Amino acid sequence: MDTKSAVELMESSAEVHFSGFHMDGFEQRKASIEQPTTSETDMYKQPFVIGVAGGAASGKTTVCDMIIQQLHDQRVVLVNQDSFYNNLTEEELTRVQDYNFDHPDAFDTEQLLRVMDKLKHGEAVDIPKYDFKSYKSDDMLRRVNPSDVIILEGILVFHDPRVRELMNMKIFVDTDADVRLARRIRRDTTEKGRDIGAVLDQYSKFVKPAFDDFILPTKKYADIIIPRGGDNHVAIDLIVQHIRTKLGQHDLCKIYPNLYVIQSTFQIRGMHTLIRDAKTTKHDFVFYSDRLIRLVVEHGLGHLPFTEKQVITPTGSVYTGVDFCKRLCGVSVIRSGESMENALRACCKGIKIGKILIHREGDNGQQVSSSASMVWYKSLFHLVILTSYALINDQLIYEKLPNDISDRHVLLLDPILGTGLSFFFVLKLQVCVA
Repeated sequence: MDTKSAVELMESSAEVHFSGFHMDGFEQRKASIEQPTTSETDMYKQPFVIGVAGGAASGKTTVCDMIIQQLHDQRVVLVNQDSFYNNLTEEELTRVQDYNFDHPDAFDTEQLLRVMDKLKHGEAVDIPKYDFKSYKSDDMLRRVNPSDVIILEGILVFHDPRVRELMNMKIFVDTDADVRLARRIRRDTTEKGRDIGAVLDQYSKFVKPAFDDFILPTKKYADIIIPRGGDNHVAIDLIVQHIRTKLGQHDLCKIYPNLYVIQSTFQIRGMHTLIRDAKTTKHDFVFYSDRLIRLVVEHGLGHLPFTEKQVITPTGSVYTGVDFCKRLCGVSVIRSGESMENALRACCKGIKIGKILIHREGDNGQQVSSSASMVWYKSLFHLVILTSYALINDQLIYEKLPNDISDRHVLLLDPILGTGLSFFFVLKLQVCVA
């Protein structure tokens, strides 16, 4: 089965308004899916980089937090431009009240570019923590690991064209100047203990001019403009949906339309964490693996055909429901598939279960078990005739199947427990098995 390149273009218009959310035209970008290979370089997936800009106290952090919260099933990391302020010299410290922290020269953009380049290439980085009391980066570093989504937030992240070029999506948080000033006064007087007169003096001397000269002009580079910041829930929802679509371009579901992936939840991620932890006991590993397998079995059964059925309830009313699919059987790929049999029996009372044992010749001539090989997954249509596993270097060693398997819906059981993943294929056999 050949992988087709996927080109997904976001439709754009001169200006689209929707519930206070308007798009000044998404830049059309091509996103292609690489041909699947076994090399680590080819397997690497570029992260989706989102830039979030706007004036100080415009609500950028709130918007970022809401995006991260809704993308809970993805690995997301937040990088703040504030972490890359230049350290002030002794001379600058003596007149810190005259230093413009809203000017592009206040940031170490070169260091920011180095950090982003490493993250985009799948390398972990240490990001400095800027101390606004000493006006220097302290010795404490924040370790940031590679992620599916990188959010770069800051007042001037759109100013440098080299930084803009890294972004797949650019968001400008547009909030009224009076609201931003009120938030800044509240924040600086409450959190920083500053005098309100000093806050207003800094705002009129540096903040407002810098916004007009450097920040506001970058609004034209934004793909999306969000009025009212975090209060605009419609805009946040649409942005998250678009990000999910872009991330989904690399999913196998986009390549193989009959492949279903169970949506991740905190429960599922928690169980994955436990069974992948080297310190997890054997008892806990078995318990949580069984829970995951049960979820996979239940999900797989949901893709079987159902027929509508009406029943009379104990109260005498008519309930229209569905009737379970009849004539099922399971086929367990020895040995790993047997770990799914108990879950299948618990869901399907009295189900028949057959067995098959296969192996294939590896590239070096050694035999490898089917559950360690993904080759035959590429040719699922060969499973229609179970005895044809000998194709594509696969050889059928043993098979014990129900005699009437050709008249049943077959549930092929073959989990990959070592990585916390389980595969559960639902197939309909249309031909007789010799």
